[in-house]
Amino acid sequence: MNLRRDVFQAIADPTRRAILLLLSTQSMTAGAIASNFDTARPTVSKHLQILTECELLNQEQNGREMYYHLNPNKLKEIADFVEPFQKMWDDRFNKLEDIMKTYQSKK
Repeated sequence: MNLRRDVFQAIADPTRRAILLLLSTQSMTAGAIASNFDTARPTVSKHLQILTECELLNQEQNGREMYYHLNPNKLKEIADFVEPFQKMWDDRFNKLEDIMKTYQSKK
């Protein structure tokens, strides 16, 4: 059974988010990525597979090594989805800040 991976389910996992952060600065092999975690390499490989299936990571063969790197286009899709929510919270916090300033000036 081939389940379609959801990008938001993928980034819900803290290990996968840590992998994305790790790859935000450079491409790395599965072994190099795994060396940053206290889990077994097959576990990290499963996380890499999920991130690749969601198109958050791309793979690139260099000689005998497979390098993983971020897919900025897919990350932009996530950022675009989250942006309206960020704006909503920014607006709410700005209103709260205005209320607090008004309250403090009355003291």
